[in-house]
Amino acid sequence: MTAPEQTPTWIKRSMLITDIGFLAYWIATAVQVIPPYAQRVLIDWNWSFLMLDVLAAGTGLASLRLRTATRGLQLVSLALTHAAGLNALMFWALRGEFDPAWWLPNLWLTLFPVAAVTVLLRHRPTTSAGTT
Repeated sequence: MTAPEQTPTWIKRSMLITDIGFLAYWIATAVQVIPPYAQRVLIDWNWSFLMLDVLAAGTGLASLRLRTATRGLQLVSLALTHAAGLNALMFWALRGEFDPAWWLPNLWLTLFPVAAVTVLLRHRPTTSAGTT
């Protein structure tokens, strides 16, 4: 029998801030605190990320709240977060546009999960005496 898996505090805190940030972004977008794009296609593109971002946030927050089976939910959340950030970066790169206000948060969404997954996959839970 293995001991409970321990996730490093920096990963938990980073996931919490990121997941709350996802939800705050969509609330701010919905009430137009963040103004919509000038072109309809960009508005549609932005809204196409809603489900991906909400799933990333939901699985991340659930993994922080639950006591069991959290590693799988953490990995799913981090993969979804990475996908959201990378897709946004590739879109802006293809358009040849660079706005630090969009690039920096999406670089975070792309790179933070890579570091976190690397740590989570290398971290081996300790085992009880007499088991392997």
